[in-house]
Amino acid sequence: MFQYAAGRALALKYKTSLSLDISGFANYKLHNGFELQRIFNTTAEIASKTDMYRIFGWKYLPCFRRKLLRPNIKALRHKNYAIEPHFHFWQCFHQLNKDSYLQGYWQSEKYFSDAILQIREDFTFKLPMKGKNAELALKMRQHNSVSLHVRRGDYASNPKTMSVHGLCSIDYYQTAIQYIAERAHLPNLYIFSDDIAWVKNNLKIDFPCNYIDHNNGDESYNDMRLMSLCKHHIIANSSFSWWGAWLNPSAGKIVVAPYQWFVKDDINVKDLIPDSWVRI
Repeated sequence: MFQYAAGRALALKYKTSLSLDISGFANYKLHNGFELQRIFNTTAEIASKTDMYRIFGWKYLPCFRRKLLRPNIKALRHKNYAIEPHFHFWQCFHQLNKDSYLQGYWQSEKYFSDAILQIREDFTFKLPMKGKNAELALKMRQHNSVSLHVRRGDYASNPKTMSVHGLCSIDYYQTAIQYIAERAHLPNLYIFSDDIAWVKNNLKIDFPCNYIDHNNGDESYNDMRLMSLCKHHIIANSSFSWWGAWLNPSAGKIVVAPYQWFVKDDINVKDLIPDSWVRI
């Protein structure tokens, strides 16, 4: 979603089209793979091999593209091949031209700050709410609903992933809940997690709460959709709940994010969290 938003903003600037290279999803086993077109009202096309050759030429082959990522052979890259140089906002992004190929995470609202209304429209959900989700959506409107996301899954089970991302602490969630409770009258929490049992056994919540555990498989995206309908948000160090909070357009929302996004402090995350959000 970050990659789409950055590319879409640049395409809008130059009044040109956006194409998505989804070749990296060919052997992707995590989550449900590429789903943007199935879930959202996005407008981008899927890039063809012809599109790719136009940017890379003979260097399009995977073995060459991997080599082009190395900083020491930067001079061999096509001038329109833009590789994100670091995690925080890259000032040169807005100087890229309309024929650029973007490679990176682009995880900052600053990349698409000039196209926020269009990005929100692109990320509206295609299918109508139904069943239990529709019931929850109605309930969320009736009180100070707060989404709370606990990301575990591969963060907890995969040692390599754990060493990079880590897990938000129980202290973080307790502090975040207290922060919102002091500012939102009678908060009603909606708990989203890939390990609801762990949350029930470890996180003490003194406010009314609802555990959302029915959106699985192809319906998993509905958790993000429900998050976006809450009035306030407590997110994990996860882009899933980041977008769940961002898709709520309310100017009065309170969003609490973890100060520690990665295990190590050598990644600059200063541009990841919007200025109006609170880091704890």
